[in-house]
Amino acid sequence: MKLLYNANIYTLDEKQPKASAVLIAGGRIIAVGRKDAIESLAHGRVEKQDMQGKTVLPGMTDAHFHIQHYSLSLAKIDCDTKTKEECLHHVAERVKKTNPGEWVLGHGWNHNEWAKSGDLPTADDLNALAPNNPVYLTAKSLHAAWANTSALNLANITSNTPNPKDGVIQRDDTGRATGALLETAMSLVDRIIPEPSLAEITRAIESAQPILWKMGLTGVHDFDRRNSFMALQQLHAQGRLKLRVNKNIPMESVDHAFELGLCTGFGDDWLWIGSAKGFMDGALGQHTAAMFQPYLNEPENCGILNMDSEELFEHCRHAADVGISMTVHAIGDRANHEVLNAYEQLRKYEIENGLPQLRHRIEHVQILHPDDAPRFAQLNIIASMQPIHAPSDMFTADRLWGDRSAIAYAWRTQLNYGAHLAFGSDAPVESPNPFWGLHAATTRRRADGTPSTEGWYPEQKLTLSEALCAYTLGAAYAANAEHRLGKIAENYHADLIVLEQDIFASDPNDLLTMNASATMINGEWVLQ
Repeated sequence: MKLLYNANIYTLDEKQPKASAVLIAGGRIIAVGRKDAIESLAHGRVEKQDMQGKTVLPGMTDAHFHIQHYSLSLAKIDCDTKTKEECLHHVAERVKKTNPGEWVLGHGWNHNEWAKSGDLPTADDLNALAPNNPVYLTAKSLHAAWANTSALNLANITSNTPNPKDGVIQRDDTGRATGALLETAMSLVDRIIPEPSLAEITRAIESAQPILWKMGLTGVHDFDRRNSFMALQQLHAQGRLKLRVNKNIPMESVDHAFELGLCTGFGDDWLWIGSAKGFMDGALGQHTAAMFQPYLNEPENCGILNMDSEELFEHCRHAADVGISMTVHAIGDRANHEVLNAYEQLRKYEIENGLPQLRHRIEHVQILHPDDAPRFAQLNIIASMQPIHAPSDMFTADRLWGDRSAIAYAWRTQLNYGAHLAFGSDAPVESPNPFWGLHAATTRRRADGTPSTEGWYPEQKLTLSEALCAYTLGAAYAANAEHRLGKIAENYHADLIVLEQDIFASDPNDLLTMNASATMINGEWVLQ
């Protein structure tokens, strides 16, 4: 047994919001309250720990995470730079350490931050730096890639190569491929890059865990695919998985799940099945998010819509028959509208066929038509959003969407209507640091204070308590785990983080440098 006392505990439990002591046994919380009131419940050997007034919170969960991609990205070139020149310098330094013929991989560039023109980078930028290596750099959004000529040649991409469905090979005025690949066109190069082995993925995920613990994360909702799932199972079987993982599966795997008898919730308290994920559109930065009206200064471009609501409903119906909830990537207002239409049909189908009302989600919800804003609450659809996207994307959104941005990244609107919010990062698209997400949600400002003291569309800001709940209780609800995760309460998992300062008494800017000084998962200190 463990007794933590003399602590400043924010439980996030409405019945008992504050406490100074918590009793833990068998990975669970036995009692919460004052030391003198709960100490009598302890029996046998009790490890008492004076927390010296430090703040204790429930461990946070990232509700949209790519654990394989993030873990492997830690070894890639960091392309998240303020200028293209700085990114190219990083590439040049990596090429010096790479043998001829080997792939040079990087992640994180955002051309919208590099120049007012927003022009996509080209292979010519990379060719002189790496004449003897194929180079492939994924964008921050993971919806675009930047390749040099060596990589394009290996992928047999020429001026005659047709665009794949839902993808674009960027071309110059002569029809020559420039090196920028959008959406599914990325797969033309992706598929020829040597795949990391399962052992490499497993090692990478295990090595990433301490980084996440330091950030205050004790769980994630993973959206990577088969190899990620296999690596997580291997870590779990060996007792080395020290994160709670809600594992989402690709929509095209629903038939396989049916054949195996798998459904939402299958697993245990460490690793369990979540939803089946589909894609409705692209991304803002690549101008591929599906919109009702064209992008500003692009009268012919309304983005890419992968399917309509009727086609999506057929996928949803099939998943519902199997017992698997749905979640769909939707960024543009048209994409979100089509998903909500499909979900409206799905709710009727569930009722008509006596099926359970599963917890369906939409991932990102970056911009909505005003008429669609109330429908999340009306249909009981979870708004799985990433607050850190707002400061990252705000200037791009203003430039591409204009006044429509007033209802973009609209967390307050959703909360006021009564929708369930679950917050994450989409790492490695953004940093998984939830404290940065809390800063974004409560200030709608960048770290440098832009765009103003009030923030970008400040009416959409949340209180710290509301934002923290979306990283804890909201994420737990979205994973069908609200009875065991998300708060410090009796019989909940003892997943806790310790902060040196009182988060609720701190300046919002302090969130940018805040981290966990200790992290407990399942009653054991994994970071101390």
